[in-house]
Amino acid sequence: MQRHLISAADLTRDDAVLILDTAEEMARVADRPIKKLPTLRGRTVVNLFFEDSTRTRISFEAAEKRLSADVINFTAKGSSVSKGESLKDTAQTLEAMGVDAVVIRHGASGAPYRLATSGWIDAHVINAGDGTHQHPTQALLDAFTMRRRLVGPDAGLGKDLDGRRVTLVGDILHSRVARSNVDLLHTLGAEVTLVAPPTLLPVGVETWPCEVSYDLDSTLTKSDAVMLLRVQRERMNAAFFPTEREYSRRYGLDGDRMAKMPDHAIVMHPGPMVRGMEITAEVADSDRCTVVEQVTNGVSVRMAVLYLLLGGAEPAVTHARPTEEK
Repeated sequence: MQRHLISAADLTRDDAVLILDTAEEMARVADRPIKKLPTLRGRTVVNLFFEDSTRTRISFEAAEKRLSADVINFTAKGSSVSKGESLKDTAQTLEAMGVDAVVIRHGASGAPYRLATSGWIDAHVINAGDGTHQHPTQALLDAFTMRRRLVGPDAGLGKDLDGRRVTLVGDILHSRVARSNVDLLHTLGAEVTLVAPPTLLPVGVETWPCEVSYDLDSTLTKSDAVMLLRVQRERMNAAFFPTEREYSRRYGLDGDRMAKMPDHAIVMHPGPMVRGMEITAEVADSDRCTVVEQVTNGVSVRMAVLYLLLGGAEPAVTHARPTEEK
């Protein structure tokens, strides 16, 4: 593992499989009566969030606390950032406090990279989402969910997603989740297809390691996993499609479309879902939808990332049970 986790593109196949395998170990901790490990005791992790977040922030906080780290939550609202303080000054303040790792979410693409390479702070940096650029831990938890569902928790150990076919549908243009998933899934050997209106595809998408289609129905019959992406209106400054009804008719997943998918195929969504837009309630509440699993798996994956960056060389989980041996 490298010192920081900034982009899914930075991970090799072996890096990614190591994280996924370590996450399997961490997932077993959640089945224990006491869901904590002493691995990061004495380490301080700051969650530095300049953008609103529910799942990612709470997921990282849960992961940090389960590893016994000291956690500091920082939000831009109510801090000196609202008075005009720069990222550099905030970073130097954290450095003066002696933090060991910074989990950063920022509206500007490249902010985590800047923080990691600037010399402002001597701490591990984990990108929790930057602008429309990257969200590597989301891609890792998505891959972890796919491997568990399509290969199996134990059968998947040491394995990648070679030959699996994954379809990403929706607002690719504004989605850091899409970029991260394309990079990671390609590294893990999966075949990725992007489906979206032409107006919601970024310039240069033809250079990405994936296929592009404008027809959702033609891709469903050959997909092992279909991931729906929310239309990010908060990032839009123009009309990218005629109406919500038109978008839902062409690119939304309903029960009839889900029936065209192979029996083993799963439906995914990084959240938050807009029911009735990209996904119907029938699909969202079906057994094939993994949205809740993705949230659960996110804690295990983020525990694995924190452990591998900060935890040292000791085993992730000790299997001895001294209380039972007495």
